Amino acid sequence: MGTVTTGDGTTLFYKDWGPRDGQPIVFHHGWPLSADDWDNQMLFFLAHGYRVIAHDRRGHGRSTQTSGGHDMDTYSDDVIALAAALDLRDAVHIGHSTGGGEVTRYVARAEPGRVAKAVLVGAVPPLMLKTDANPGGLPMEVFDGFRAGVAGNRSQFYIDVPSGPFYGFNRPGAQVSQGLIDNWWRQGMMGAANAHYECVKAFSETDFTEDLRQIEVPVLVAHGTDDQVVPYEDSAPLTVQLLKNGTLKSYEGLPHGMLTTRPEVLNPDILAFVRS
Repeated sequence: MGTVTTGDGTTLFYKDWGPRDGQPIVFHHGWPLSADDWDNQMLFFLAHGYRVIAHDRRGHGRSTQTSGGHDMDTYSDDVIALAAALDLRDAVHIGHSTGGGEVTRYVARAEPGRVAKAVLVGAVPPLMLKTDANPGGLPMEVFDGFRAGVAGNRSQFYIDVPSGPFYGFNRPGAQVSQGLIDNWWRQGMMGAANAHYECVKAFSETDFTEDLRQIEVPVLVAHGTDDQVVPYEDSAPLTVQLLKNGTLKSYEGLPHGMLTTRPEVLNPDILAFVRS
């Protein structure tokens, strides 16, 4: 397995498949998952000749279960360390949910030449939390519920989330996949409870407004209109308004985890954007 050690001694696990001279595509997973959540996309882009890379965020998956650093600045620093260690240039960074926040902060701070494009899928920017400046956001009680679930019975909570809103399996007529639920639980339970608990603040309270304004490269913003985790109206359309070179792609009726439930729809669209 591949690992990178960051400046504070954290060991990050990563996968790195494909030709070293191929354009790198770097995948950033959502909360509380791991690089394994991108298996479908990694195989898809690998088959199209790309070099595909995905890491486990600190405290998640197979990376070090650190006592601190569970904030977007440190997550971004970790990606900077990964990109430097692998000498990634002209890379496309694709982030889902919390990973979309990580991509946003990283791309805004990346060295020139490191990033060619970015893709945000069901991503948390600009800001999830309801504030006076963001009246359409979600109230703090929602995120307190996430923290209570992690601190109370994390194992059951990690069954309930994918069984319901994450994949839209709570909608009438939904085709429920027990395998997806079990894999979500497996990935979540690999990580550290403290990292998952503190990451709730990172994904819900971080304001990415200025990051989005600073990004120069083309960005595809893809979001399902039936996203029950990161509601569409307070995320994707607002994100595109802040970007200098953003494209909004809306998916009618698709859920937060649409990359997993409908990869046959999402993957070709992302490939077209990468090639454009």
